[in-house]
Amino acid sequence: MIKKTVRIATRASALAVWQAEHVRSTLLMAHPQLAIKLVPMTSAGDTELNRPLYKIGGKGLFIKTLEHSLLEGHADLAVHSMKDVPTQLADHFCLAAIMRRATPYDALVARRYNCLDELPPAAIIGTTSLRRRCQLLARRQDLQCHHLRGNLDSRLQQLDEDRFDAIVLACAGLQRLGYEQRITQQLPLSLSVPAAGQGAIGIECLATAQDIHDLLRPLHDVLSAQCIMAERALCQRLGADCHSPVGAYAENHTGGIKLQAVIGSPDGHRLLRGEAGAAEATEVVAAVAEQLFAQGAQQVLSAARRWCHAH
Repeated sequence: MIKKTVRIATRASALAVWQAEHVRSTLLMAHPQLAIKLVPMTSAGDTELNRPLYKIGGKGLFIKTLEHSLLEGHADLAVHSMKDVPTQLADHFCLAAIMRRATPYDALVARRYNCLDELPPAAIIGTTSLRRRCQLLARRQDLQCHHLRGNLDSRLQQLDEDRFDAIVLACAGLQRLGYEQRITQQLPLSLSVPAAGQGAIGIECLATAQDIHDLLRPLHDVLSAQCIMAERALCQRLGADCHSPVGAYAENHTGGIKLQAVIGSPDGHRLLRGEAGAAEATEVVAAVAEQLFAQGAQQVLSAARRWCHAH
């Protein structure tokens, strides 16, 4: 039986609500008869802002509250940024749809400078992401990467208050909230490989909720999902999680998928790169993982974990 009312669990931040509203409007296009209600929630990751995410449990904190609402029957589906979703979900849950991906790249946002290379010596960069940190420092060892948390508006405000010379954010978030003009430089893949799933919206529901699966089928973008699942499979194969210094980005190419990835040490002294193309996602994931393991991926990731404990 098709549900007549659907409740969407979402974080309460402006960007999360935008994503939930986007899901709502797209669902209504496919199913005009539905009544859809947003259920905003505050997660532990939203309230604990004084410490880096890797100190308090990683990006998975953002989805645990929403998952609890699904289990308790307070919501029918939950909307996430795919880059925040752990590569393994508990058996109760599944990703029922991955929507068409927006711009996946990172953005440098600065007020006085035009690009990363124009930043002055020892410039202060706002980012708590180890993935971004290792790639920035690999390019410029003089940069100082300082802690930056909060919602998108508060991060931009901290830049405007001159706490940083520049900050690094996801292009997609800036574009979705109407801040595209704040993007100083869209960082190319040679400078910053994005997080697995960056730029995509994922929709989670209970694994047994077949009626919700059916409703969400029109929202699922097969090509985007193929690439994002390849990125996530690589992270899982490497033993990486949402806050590991790992970037992974896949693209659809004629005859298959092209995948590139990077693993770095938090000080930027080691940056491992892998790239391959193949007809099947399993082949390309295996090829890139083999390249990275051969370069010492396990040792670099282990060292990064020790660095997190020490900092």
